Amino acid sequence: MMQQKKPRPIGSLRRSQVITTYGPGAFVDLPDCSTVVASLDTWRPQAQEDSLIRENRLAAKLQGMLGLTTPPLLCAPPSADEGVPFAKGVPPRYIGARRFPKWFVVQAEDRSASADRGAARRLVELQELDQRGRFEGRKVVATRFVRACPKGHVDDIDWRGFVHGKERCPRALWLVERGTAGDLSDLSVRCDCGRSRQMGEAADRESNALGRCPGSGPWMGKHAGEQCEHRSRLLIRTATNSYFPQIVRVLSIPQTKAAIDREVERLWSLFQFTQSFAQLALFAQNPDVARLRSKYGKADLLEAIQRKKAGPSVQQGGKQLEVNAFLTAPVGYGESVPPNDEFHACVLPESDWKTGAPPSTNLDRLDKVVQAHRIREVSALAGFTRLDAVMPDIHGEYEAEAVRAELAPDPSWLPAVENRGEGIFLSLDPDAVRNWSDRPAVKERIAELEQGYSRWLEKKKDKHPSFPGGAYILLHTLSHLLMQSVAIRCGYPATAIRERIYLTDEAYGILLYTASPDAEGTLGGLVQQASDIGKHLERALRAGALCSSDPICAQHSPKDTLEERWLQGAACHNCSLIAETSCEMRNEYLDRALVVPTAFTRDAAFFEAPE
Repeated sequence: MMQQKKPRPIGSLRRSQVITTYGPGAFVDLPDCSTVVASLDTWRPQAQEDSLIRENRLAAKLQGMLGLTTPPLLCAPPSADEGVPFAKGVPPRYIGARRFPKWFVVQAEDRSASADRGAARRLVELQELDQRGRFEGRKVVATRFVRACPKGHVDDIDWRGFVHGKERCPRALWLVERGTAGDLSDLSVRCDCGRSRQMGEAADRESNALGRCPGSGPWMGKHAGEQCEHRSRLLIRTATNSYFPQIVRVLSIPQTKAAIDREVERLWSLFQFTQSFAQLALFAQNPDVARLRSKYGKADLLEAIQRKKAGPSVQQGGKQLEVNAFLTAPVGYGESVPPNDEFHACVLPESDWKTGAPPSTNLDRLDKVVQAHRIREVSALAGFTRLDAVMPDIHGEYEAEAVRAELAPDPSWLPAVENRGEGIFLSLDPDAVRNWSDRPAVKERIAELEQGYSRWLEKKKDKHPSFPGGAYILLHTLSHLLMQSVAIRCGYPATAIRERIYLTDEAYGILLYTASPDAEGTLGGLVQQASDIGKHLERALRAGALCSSDPICAQHSPKDTLEERWLQGAACHNCSLIAETSCEMRNEYLDRALVVPTAFTRDAAFFEAPE
């Protein structure tokens, strides 16, 4: 008997892409149809030992953010070699997908219907197609136009209602294109009855041409939906605003009690009903329990059991734990890096990074430079939006009330990935930052930036994190300027380097890092740039002092309504903006005038002008 051949995959996604680009609710175009990635309940069950990613701090964050009763499991998406997720004739075994949209455009132009009216192509519904997915023998493609709302809902456009209003005409609909640019003003929808309407009207928010949002969630199932107060807006499926993931990231920081906590978790079937020393003594004959009692003592063992019952503490979370780990790292060069350590950092001696640096007083504004030889980053997808992105706050967290679409009706697990890598951490002198913040010129500039934030908030009308403050904008802009200098010399492309900004009452820090899913992480090229941080700072300040778009860039005011760049001061693509995958704030909250004197603003800078 001939063995049936396994279907060949028509493409594959990296695990990180499932988190950032193609999670539940995202659109994926296949050769024969267009689909939307289905909710998590259609994926292969992920509660398996080989797919679990353990990071209690992240699980606690997600529990509070999503309002879950228990911390969710974090599981890696299935890899490409585990099967064929979208093969024809094979039910979804790993990542589910549902066909969407249900309206199609016939590819062949109808000459009889196109006479002196532009190129006309028939609009048809799914039920009008034959078994081969064709209409009257002609190939069709899914329409690129759908309707959506910022909460993530998406649905087919009611094409007949768009043309006729409340009337219902059964005659054929045509998509007519009069120009060659594909602009909405050149497109119209025409019915055989003679009625027609321009597609440009669908993009007009004030006209409400697409009606109220029906609250549909096709990734959740055919009948999934909820009430929605938003108006429907036109969305092009392939546009970049069709999917904005809400990703929560943390760095794994070792804790002193992590070892005993792992042991208790491994033997939880024994300890889950233990409340007292007397109950703990019942397992004295068990060799594993006896070993733990002799190693840690019964008091620490019972405390670990109670800690497990209480669940992970959100108070451990935030960036506070991470910045403390960097600032309290031992002084040295990290000669002996433990082979399996998830976090290994050393404070670089001042003599190393100050010696040979350009003569300047700017280095005195730095407090510490830390080499992060090993870091582990865990990222999890919590939800998504469409049309407008929801930004996290300065601590990298999303508010529980923030707008988001759910990944599953009742998620017990969330897709996550872990990356290992290296980085450079530097902190500014806290006293210098506080003195800088008290200067009148700085307060005036920050007030101008806050006015721009207020105008932006008026247009968005949704709830967003509060204004981050001048210190954050200083750190964020400095991070972008340093990143561009470091990327030229560290051996990694600029798109492979990311940032984390740390702002607490006593610490003002920047982490530039790179990470990959490889078990061994990265190669050390970024860490070695720490000793040349003085040179990198000098280059960054020179690049920030004079932009090739000056004086236009330097003169930009965030409260200017003409450009609608309300969250940016003196910043543009020629000086401060980087790849959005590298930035934690989507290139918002930037102003190089707070970092270095510019051609227009001379007295609000934290650093002195480079010589």
